[in-house]
Amino acid sequence: MSLFYVIGYLVPGGLGLLIAPQMALKLFFSNGDYGDFMPRMVGMLMVALGVILLQIVRYRFEALYPTELVIRSGMLPILYSFYILSRDPLFIMLLAIVGIGVAFTGVSYWLDLRDKAR
Repeated sequence: MSLFYVIGYLVPGGLGLLIAPQMALKLFFSNGDYGDFMPRMVGMLMVALGVILLQIVRYRFEALYPTELVIRSGMLPILYSFYILSRDPLFIMLLAIVGIGVAFTGVSYWLDLRDKAR
């Protein structure tokens, strides 16, 4: 269930960047200039990843949950370094959004492992 949070920000956020990149960036408090092309490309990739995660949940590929958790955990220091380098609040927003998802998924995964052990 915790992956629905991730799907819930990847697909709508990706569609926002794909369809109206400048407005989507403003909603994330961005002060950087990224043009129109790169945000649209990032939006396309976000939608694609969201659909893949939806299929992972739909088909209950539980073996991929730890991998997804490790990947997103690894994104946190990278997002922080992007903020340090750019001082764009966009990266603090993304850090918070991804961080909440990592915490939610991590706790859910731990609870599932605990329940299976019993």
